[in-house]
This record gives sequence, C-alpha cells and structure tokens, in this order.
Amino acid sequence: MSSNVGIFSNLGLLVPTVESRTAKYDEIYGEHCHRIYSLAFWMTDNELTAEELSGNTFLRAFASSASPRTEHIDQAFLAEIREITRIGTLTLNTAISAETKSVRGNVKRVHLERAVVQLPATEKLIFLMHDVEGYTHEKIAHLLGMNVQETQFGLHQARLQMRELISRMS
Repeated sequence: MSSNVGIFSNLGLLVPTVESRTAKYDEIYGEHCHRIYSLAFWMTDNELTAEELSGNTFLRAFASSASPRTEHIDQAFLAEIREITRIGTLTLNTAISAETKSVRGNVKRVHLERAVVQLPATEKLIFLMHDVEGYTHEKIAHLLGMNVQETQFGLHQARLQMRELISRMS
C-alpha cells in the first residue's frame, strides 16, 4: 500500500491512510459520544442498552458518511432508537393537579431522574433534546418529522407529567 501512496501522491492525489481515518473517526466520536450516550441512557434507563445503542449509532453514522456531522449522528441515533421504541406520536394529556402546583423547592435530583425515565418515549426525547441538550424546537421538529407546535406541546406535556410524577414522590 505504501507504494500506491507514493504513486498517487506523485499524481497529485491524496490517499488517506488508515491512521488518519482512524484519528478522524476518533475525533468525531469524542466530540459526540457523551451526548449520544446520555440520550441513549435516558431513553433506555439501562447502561448496557445505552452502550449498545451508542455504538450502533456511530456505526450507522460512519456507514452513511465518512465524516458525519452532528445532524447525521442525530439522524442515526433516531433511527436506532426507533428500532426499539415508538417515537413520533405524543401520548400525554395531563391536567395540572393541586399536588403538582405545590411542587417547587423540595425536588431532589433522584426524583427528577425517576420522573424522566417514566415519561413516554416521544415526550422524553423532546424533553431531553430541548431542556438537557439545548436543541431548538425547529431542530427537534426537523429530526422527529413533526411541526414546531407539536414539539412545544410535547415539551409542555413532558414538564407537566414530570411535575405530577414528582408530586407523588415527595
């Protein structure tokens, strides 16, 4: 292969080496691995499943592009998560209870974590992408194939449901 590299470089063509591709893959993985694993963990509530989901996400992303951007990786993650759970249909319609209105300063982290994992899949994903990862409603809508109003409604419903769940834990 080294003789081919010399021939191609003499012709003015650059041939990436295995080491340079590996370094590029490592850089892209390092930039996105925490975000993808975090989303995968919260969506599955299982470390092993989250690791598998993260790995499959990057395999899918690198298979679709030699140098995947954030959007490619997000789309690969959504494709993987859709294989294990139904995403895209909002399921909640919660009214505010008296207990929910009183939930303010006494919330513990463990209660938040327990509430997040109990949300329906679509609302959980919208909540995680918007409130935890900082995605805009426009980007979430594009990725999930919804309109902006649906993602805003899903986020609102997720927050209401979390308050309801937390009020029962306190």
